[in-house]
Amino acid sequence: MDWNSCLKGFRSYLLLEKSLSGHTIEAYIRDVGKLLEFVLIHKIDLTPDKLTSDHLTSFIYYINDLGLEPKSQARIISGIRAFYKFLIMEDIINTDPSELLESPKLQRTLPDVLSYEEIDKILNSIDMSQPHSQRNRAMIETLYACGLRVTELVTLKWSNYHPDQGFIKVLGKNNKERLVPIGDSAIKHIDLYLATERKSLPIIAKSHEDTLFLNRRGKGLSRIMIFTLIKNFVSLAGIQKTVSPHTFRHSFATHLVEGGADLRAVQEMLGHESILTTEIYTHLDRQYLRETLIKYHPLAKSKK
Repeated sequence: MDWNSCLKGFRSYLLLEKSLSGHTIEAYIRDVGKLLEFVLIHKIDLTPDKLTSDHLTSFIYYINDLGLEPKSQARIISGIRAFYKFLIMEDIINTDPSELLESPKLQRTLPDVLSYEEIDKILNSIDMSQPHSQRNRAMIETLYACGLRVTELVTLKWSNYHPDQGFIKVLGKNNKERLVPIGDSAIKHIDLYLATERKSLPIIAKSHEDTLFLNRRGKGLSRIMIFTLIKNFVSLAGIQKTVSPHTFRHSFATHLVEGGADLRAVQEMLGHESILTTEIYTHLDRQYLRETLIKYHPLAKSKK
């Protein structure tokens, strides 16, 4: 089976059977495209089903020599494994040559986290006299209150907002739904936005009637727009950290763990498939505890 046929089948498998987003599908196709690039450059006249584990090992050396970071290498290897899993399922191959591939060891880095005071500064930097300020305040409140990914924020539906019950329904990765509690402050600002700015929009575009947060043309906002807004507010607040929408998600989880929240509950709210992903916040918590000890314990401070 030639490369084009395999890639076409792989794309259909990711879309129809795995129900992945378009963005994720393209990432997987690019990963396999790197393997095809390697095959062409090295003039390996073999179809995917003929490649061996030795070929794939050489490919790993190839992407390493390109200077890709370990995280990027690990993601590409994950894509190659998914591709060969598809070939196995389709009975195109009998054995999986990617089975013994080893991903580079990744150093887990702790994400930047905002303190509550810094989040308050960002919220207060929003000039409420400006257009769309109530929407912007409501969006940032929601990011922090619910620990949402930026895509989850921009696709949040009005029909999934349930202030009376204190929950929102979120469509997360791989189209998995979850219920997330939402606090009173976020509810207050969303309700103000709905009663004022959203209500007064001159037009709401077709297919966006149920989108909660809209731009001035009555359409959903883009991810880039959220990044830009947050960058501006962070600058106005005088905060020097690198802050993205995801920083509010990290801060949400960290503050919950610092406050003693059960890790399983945090996992459920974040929509993590594995508790191992959520456990990074226990490391953040330990660092916070150590800093607190050094700052406040009389015998923990270094003597001059």
